Amino acid sequence: MDFEYSDKVKALQARLTAFMQSHVYPADAEFRARAEAGAFPLDIVQRLKGLARAEGLWNLFLPGLREDEPGTRLTNLEYAPLAEIMGRVPWSSEVFNCSAPDTGNMEILHLFATPEQRERWLMPLLRGEIRSTVGITEPGVASSDPTNLKTRIVRDGDHYVITGRKWFNTGARHPLVRFCLVMGVTNPEAEPHGRHSFVIVPFDAPGVRVVRDLPLLGHHSPEGHAEVAFEEVRVPVANRLGEEGKGFAIAQARLGPGRIHHCMRTIGQCELALELMVARAKEREAFGRKLADFSNVRDAIAECRLEIDQARLLTLHAAWMMDRLGNRAARTEVSAIKIVAARMQTRIADRAIQVFGAMGLTPDTPLAYLYTWGRALRFIDGPDEVHLNVVARRELKREPQSPLEALLRRPE
Repeated sequence: MDFEYSDKVKALQARLTAFMQSHVYPADAEFRARAEAGAFPLDIVQRLKGLARAEGLWNLFLPGLREDEPGTRLTNLEYAPLAEIMGRVPWSSEVFNCSAPDTGNMEILHLFATPEQRERWLMPLLRGEIRSTVGITEPGVASSDPTNLKTRIVRDGDHYVITGRKWFNTGARHPLVRFCLVMGVTNPEAEPHGRHSFVIVPFDAPGVRVVRDLPLLGHHSPEGHAEVAFEEVRVPVANRLGEEGKGFAIAQARLGPGRIHHCMRTIGQCELALELMVARAKEREAFGRKLADFSNVRDAIAECRLEIDQARLLTLHAAWMMDRLGNRAARTEVSAIKIVAARMQTRIADRAIQVFGAMGLTPDTPLAYLYTWGRALRFIDGPDEVHLNVVARRELKREPQSPLEALLRRPE
């Protein structure tokens, strides 16, 4: 295997890093200050989006872009190191039109949208003119088992009537949010995996109500992770995405790439945490010595490097498999990295916080947020337990490669 990035990717890494240094990092303090005051800094993001698109750093995540769709056509393997760079500033993905949940929504609209849906919803998303959200998980059921979802989508002539409540609708408070992809039950009598469908719900439709924003361990995201009520919302049947009853297949098409994108960004965030940790250890003194001179601090730094490099290799392997064999064939590899990356982020952020001391708990560093987000990732796009089961299921199907009985010693 060749572990070297291609010349094309190296050039994109250099361009993206230069853009981050020239435009994103200088804007970060103002973005965070305004976001923490409760106002989304839309003017900052829109200005940088224009610059990024002009420089060709746009829609980097979607391998199947058509000729009439704006963006840079990269494979998952090519995109991975670029998402890592974006991850260092959590809000920066939107600058390049690569932020969740839009990436997943664009993915499935690209696969399943009708020509009319494509023009009304997908093309404005690809151009970065609007934002979107997705409504899958629900507060009233264990959504790790999607067959539990209860939101009803009932046909009434040429319309569907949607009733239910979703939560953790990322992006629901963004000023440009224009629609939600809602997953709900269209046929309760069908077999469990054939009951659900997706419909496109305009966010300004009567009956759509943002109930509240949901902070993650006390941290409010500027775009929101909201609870949203759908109270007898009427939309045309033409807003259904794909075939009726095919919601599970569509959800899987959406979640595969989205899961690995989170892992790619996580690696960048962990690199940032490690850099902060090292800088603090080299600068701070205790008991007459630099923190970097204490063996336990040095061990913590080394453990971080080992874990990041291992996770990166596993992520690149999963991306490589997705490109070669398709998202479904790489399902186990994606589940594996989803577990590894989220657990790694909490461990690395925790070590960095420990080296910083009490300052690491405050907004004076990004470490508290990185820890919070890492913990949230152990639920986002499926909890650890679901992904562990995916990995275990494949292992249990494997045939042994050695004569196990001959290798076991039993007393006579």
